[in-house]
Amino acid sequence: MQDPRHIHIQDYDYPLPDERIAKFPLKERDSSKLLVYKHGEVIEDGFAHLPEYLPKGALMVFNNTKVIQARLHFRKGEKQDGALIEIFLLEPAFPVEYQENFSAKGKCNWYCLVGNLKKWKSGELYRELEVNGKRVLLSAYRLGEHGTSQEIMFEWDGDVTWAEILDVMGELPIPPYLNRETQESDKTTYQTVYSKIKGSVAAPTAGLHFTERVLADLDTHGIDREEVTLHVGAGTFKPVKSEEIGGHDMHTEHIAVRRETIEKLLAHGGEAIAVGTTSVRTLESLYYMGVIAQKCEAQSGKLKENGAECDGEKMDAEELHVHQWLPYEYAETANQLSTTEALQSLLDYMDKYGMQVLHSSTQIIIAPGYEYHIVKRMVTNFHQPKSTLLLLVSAFVKGDWHRIYDYALSHDFRFLSYGDSSLLIP
Repeated sequence: MQDPRHIHIQDYDYPLPDERIAKFPLKERDSSKLLVYKHGEVIEDGFAHLPEYLPKGALMVFNNTKVIQARLHFRKGEKQDGALIEIFLLEPAFPVEYQENFSAKGKCNWYCLVGNLKKWKSGELYRELEVNGKRVLLSAYRLGEHGTSQEIMFEWDGDVTWAEILDVMGELPIPPYLNRETQESDKTTYQTVYSKIKGSVAAPTAGLHFTERVLADLDTHGIDREEVTLHVGAGTFKPVKSEEIGGHDMHTEHIAVRRETIEKLLAHGGEAIAVGTTSVRTLESLYYMGVIAQKCEAQSGKLKENGAECDGEKMDAEELHVHQWLPYEYAETANQLSTTEALQSLLDYMDKYGMQVLHSSTQIIIAPGYEYHIVKRMVTNFHQPKSTLLLLVSAFVKGDWHRIYDYALSHDFRFLSYGDSSLLIP
């Protein structure tokens, strides 16, 4: 597999006028346009017709993450009339499991970005809230730096959960490139109709086009459906600022995949249609988690593999973590291990330790030179210039992304999160 670290991000630029960025969604989700790229040919259709382009019996995988109201606003001072401080939740620090954290009562910690941090040098911030008819006093304390973020401890009184507090106080974090304030309608339109598991700070936007009608039509066409969970982080909007992508640090994203999902993948020969780049990153990371598990199982004695102590002890989620360059460093091993063998190795590992759900994380960067293992078709929106998501698409269509984007620009397609969609069949 070709190492992409010397790719110049400037080669993945294109002109995107502001008027082509969809600021709001269409009234009917499935009335958006669908660009179909099939073996180099491009045609236009409506998203409602997506099932007609998919082979009967195929497996389609969705990301069921749910966007949280991650933006919190506080005012300094006893009268709360001082500087405005914005706290943007990134990921839980304690309890570390998302669902446990959202269920917490009284206290929890998060890694956060803090706006106007220079105005908050010490002391606590607080807000008085009414949650479920109860008065709640919420306090926030800085515990220290954590990389480029801050660890913040939140404390509150009253018998209410952190999730209930966020529902009252939090603001849904729509993408910064929309250049507008969050509106009440975004609470519905910036969630997929199948969202279930709270944790993302950005929506898996390819899924925004699906309606119950389209999902039912997929069933009618004999398309098998499965769900994974990848909590999308704010890093998904992080631009590539280095000249070569080797200088770009991918953000970490947390995933959860059920044992039954891996069994379903195996039943479909290790092949799937991915809805969105988040599902792509999850599925392709599963392959490399299987490679890690297989390498560790095959070794005797202690051996470091991808930071894991392969000594017969149970590896934890951190040790199955897929760092961004691992696919290219493990290229030789990957060529020797088929997709089904890797998935079976991962399933064997889960069975060995009685795991029904695999919890782990990934920093995978998919760029030209990457060889896809599981994803054979992809549903995705149109992405920002010079972004890692555009690199992912280019890798999938073997560098033919210009044809797709030139067509979309010349045929009035709407771009980015609330824009139109594409079906890519390389």
